[in-house]
Amino acid sequence: MKINLSKLIWIYKKMNMPRMVSPGDTIGIVSPASPFDEADFYAGIEVLETMGFRVRFPEDIFARSGYLAGSDVKRAEQVNAAFSDESIQAIICARGGYGSMRILPYIDYELIRMNPKLFMGFSDNTALLFAMYKFSGLISFHGPVATTLRNAGKETLESVFQAFTSNNSLSIKPRNGVMLNPGKASGNLLCANLTTLCHLTGTPFQPALRDHILIIEDRGEKPYRIDRMLTQMSFAGLLDGLCGIGIGSFEDCGEMDEVYKIILKTFNHMNIPVLAGFDIGHGPENIAVPFGRRAFLDTDLQTLSFDYDGS
Repeated sequence: MKINLSKLIWIYKKMNMPRMVSPGDTIGIVSPASPFDEADFYAGIEVLETMGFRVRFPEDIFARSGYLAGSDVKRAEQVNAAFSDESIQAIICARGGYGSMRILPYIDYELIRMNPKLFMGFSDNTALLFAMYKFSGLISFHGPVATTLRNAGKETLESVFQAFTSNNSLSIKPRNGVMLNPGKASGNLLCANLTTLCHLTGTPFQPALRDHILIIEDRGEKPYRIDRMLTQMSFAGLLDGLCGIGIGSFEDCGEMDEVYKIILKTFNHMNIPVLAGFDIGHGPENIAVPFGRRAFLDTDLQTLSFDYDGS
């Protein structure tokens, strides 16, 4: 059932941290966006099973409707069903691509609020992460999808296992960090595929970014397009009040120095810390990080840390 968009004007203030899972628990896989390669899918299942998890997925997960993995309603039903199924303890998206935004009106946010579960995805799936955070208060995880686990590096796989199983304090240090603007910041962390975030602007699902730390990443976007997206969001006021910026991977987006200049030009008037070089996004490594959890960004130490005992 499609939700009434006129009621989506509130932001759920109480954060819902899902419980961690243990080897032997069941991870459900859903397909909210594009169709995918079955070999990559089953290879991803093998990775999860090697970690000790059981895996479950719906029969229609391989459905195709053009560039989408089935109809909008059916893809949303997969997500809703996974949250309502008591035998599933965590959920991971099969693939990004395109389509997550289309199913946002069909997601049962009250169901998710009442049944918070660990939910992981990235790229196009960040539309779901933002909507669940806004309307359900769900603390989710920005990280690999099932079909990218096959080629994931050791650091990425270790971060996925930790995301699923541990609520210990976490600190991330970029392998090749670049400090673009100095400073320290604390606020809830949000991670965005830049294109997806831009397309949420002006919709009922537009996130509130004030007092947050935002990590952005993308793939295959020319520098002028990155400039255009950041300019549009800036003109719309979406970026107002951010307290810190992290820059993930920008694969096939031209020279990184040019990308850095564009990003810095967007944020230099805000006098907030900007740290680049995070292995988050479409690069060879895609570290799983909490989405919506309170974080601390320090450009001097070049760290992004999370204290799970904090607020």
